[in-house]
Amino acid sequence: MSSTSEEQARARAEAEAYRAQNKVDRAKARTLTNMFWALLACFIVVAFLAVVTWRPKSEKINAVEYTAQLEDAKKVAPWVRGPAPMPDGWTATSVEFRAPEQSPITWHLGIVTTDKKYVGLEQSNVTNRGFQSDELGKTEDDGTTTVSGVVWQRKTLLDRENEHALVLIGSGVTTIVVGNAGYPALETFAATLR
Repeated sequence: MSSTSEEQARARAEAEAYRAQNKVDRAKARTLTNMFWALLACFIVVAFLAVVTWRPKSEKINAVEYTAQLEDAKKVAPWVRGPAPMPDGWTATSVEFRAPEQSPITWHLGIVTTDKKYVGLEQSNVTNRGFQSDELGKTEDDGTTTVSGVVWQRKTLLDRENEHALVLIGSGVTTIVVGNAGYPALETFAATLR
């Protein structure tokens, strides 16, 4: 029995000595320098993976031909307007004309500017505030601006961030130029309407 007890005592002593030595070795390894090198290695791996897997998202603009539809719309509703000419570098991306059987008559043209901002043209033979509310949501008057001798009402859209509109009501037609491109771009576009 005593040899077994001695073996167990020796095994315990060796285990304790191993644990003590392991604790000392781990304490030596826990230095700021080692942590720096470990973090640097992790950063290099992450940077490598980011470079290898990263693909730039080039936002493709799908241009649409709008002039034929504009001419067709003008035959039905002579008050319909479109850009003539379109400002340089601006691209039409959406177009829609709702004919009289889909009363009220509406005309829409969506455009992306050279700065990748949006400008939209909305026209209708509805002159009440319902059309404006449908197209713009809640708005706040922001003064007026004169474009090619015509006074437009400026509006700030309260439901959409950084969006503004120019509104012109006259001769039984509501014309809205809206977007996030800022008033100067909206005015530039309004000046091209023919």
